[in-house]
Amino acid sequence: MPPLDPARTDIVHYSIAARQFRQQVLPPGLPATTVWGYGSTRHPGTFHCPAFTIEARFGTPVRVRWKNGLRDRNGRYLPHLLPVDPTLHWANPPGGTSARDSRPVFRATPGPYTGPVPIVTHLHGGRNSEESDGYTEAWYLPDAADIPAGYARVGSFYEEFNRAFAAGHGESWGLGEAVYQYPNRERASTFWFHDHALGVTRLNVYAGLAGFYLLRGGPADLPEGVLPGPAPRLGDPPGQSYHEIPLIIQDRAFHADGSLHYPAGRAAFDGFAGPYVPHSDIPPIWNPECFGNTMVVNGRTWPVLPIEPRRYRFRLLNGCNSRFLTLKIVANSSARRPAPAVLPFWQLGNEGGFLPAPVRREQVLTSPAERADVIVDFTHVPVGTSLYLINEGPDKAFGGGKPGTEFAPADPATTGQVMKFVVGPLTAPDTSVPPDQLTLPQFDPLPAADRTRRLSLSEKTSASLPHVGPRGLLLGTLSATGKPVPMRWDDPVTENPAVGTTEVWEIHNFTADAHPIHIHEVQFQVVDRQRSGHPAQPPEPWERGLKDTVVAYPGMVTRVKARFDRRGRYVWHCHMLEHEDNEMMRPYLVV
Repeated sequence: MPPLDPARTDIVHYSIAARQFRQQVLPPGLPATTVWGYGSTRHPGTFHCPAFTIEARFGTPVRVRWKNGLRDRNGRYLPHLLPVDPTLHWANPPGGTSARDSRPVFRATPGPYTGPVPIVTHLHGGRNSEESDGYTEAWYLPDAADIPAGYARVGSFYEEFNRAFAAGHGESWGLGEAVYQYPNRERASTFWFHDHALGVTRLNVYAGLAGFYLLRGGPADLPEGVLPGPAPRLGDPPGQSYHEIPLIIQDRAFHADGSLHYPAGRAAFDGFAGPYVPHSDIPPIWNPECFGNTMVVNGRTWPVLPIEPRRYRFRLLNGCNSRFLTLKIVANSSARRPAPAVLPFWQLGNEGGFLPAPVRREQVLTSPAERADVIVDFTHVPVGTSLYLINEGPDKAFGGGKPGTEFAPADPATTGQVMKFVVGPLTAPDTSVPPDQLTLPQFDPLPAADRTRRLSLSEKTSASLPHVGPRGLLLGTLSATGKPVPMRWDDPVTENPAVGTTEVWEIHNFTADAHPIHIHEVQFQVVDRQRSGHPAQPPEPWERGLKDTVVAYPGMVTRVKARFDRRGRYVWHCHMLEHEDNEMMRPYLVV
């Protein structure tokens, strides 16, 4: 995105809004889709779903004025594109200042919320002060002309963080916006930004509020020219060829008119048609998971990418709400020299930057929010070959195991297909270093832990309808006897590491599903995983280095080690967004 002229020479400034617009997501000839997306307020042509990539440099701060632009041309607020369940513990603007960020009480089953939409943007992977983290209760409504009387316009922590930012940076926030500053002192990495408003993250992200943030340079990056390039840059001429390409992979569903489809009620998940409020505690609209029947890459369904017989660097992001992806590249060729049946990935990095060494993988398993920085070598693939990025993850919640053995893989006619590559002639020599010959920047392992915390993941079933699936999912602690102690979002904080300490968090998963656990503010190391009565298993080779999201498998203890070096209020949560939005998120304090 094009930056504004900086007010200070050492800070790059952006003004970015979330807006509603129409985009050709489905193939040409089919209807366009109304979506939400981010873009530069000074450059209307930059609005896209997902957002154009923000490029940042190590050590150069970026300051973003994030605006809630979900208004129509007359300045009136736009309702959500998707069904909002107002019975959850959520932002709840109608509750006013006294009841915002709470679970409302209803005397009858309500319909979807149709009021102004709260947003707040989180830089996923960044290490920032609390007022710039995109805290889930620091949301804000658009500065619309028709906000109903009595509505809370901002979340519970918005005013506090506004004051803190003004004190620290000399700039206050205006109506319908927040200003964040990112120091960019992390290792060169693949970050992303997305909405994080309490209880509606799943819907805001599904509608389109997400984008890449690539941090380059510094001591943990490689010199230009070593890896495949170039990447897309501002001002590139038309027809420019790219050999480093970010790919955000999402699953979506559509109505016949091209509009986004998201389940409108709980019955879509398990057939439960009520009773709901006030005769049961099952949310009437919320679904425990959501799986679309169409794969979308960078805002297009099943795209085709022309490539050359050379090496490519792909920044892969699983941007799905609930779906785990098992990615593989396979080839079909009518040429005389057939291409290999499966092309391997060489993984160079994950969420925390480069790995200690490249890892060769036949397939890449990623959970929602995980990233994989990979090289694929097409050098010896004949011109005319068609290759396919396919997905063999399940069309349901993932519990571990291998496709075709422990679970049925995705439908090969729909969600099993991701995108297509078509190999054309080589136009220029490839001077990048072969991935098996790369020497990657090293990192300093974290020090020994000062303490260990025992944490739990569990499901909450209905008190009156135990045969119905989960009514919520919970994080929590562990009792002295090893039993889960489930905690809700608004229960007292139990994780309060001291500034400068290093901790091991033991995550005990008591559910039947694998959960991607994300801890804000820190980059951690995966220590090991362990099943009861079995020896501990070391992290996978592609999990070495630093991460911000880890897969916690069912029936296992997953241990991660993190250093907490910045005071403030942050969150940790499951990154299956339907889980996060219904209690599977907890605040934590660095004190």
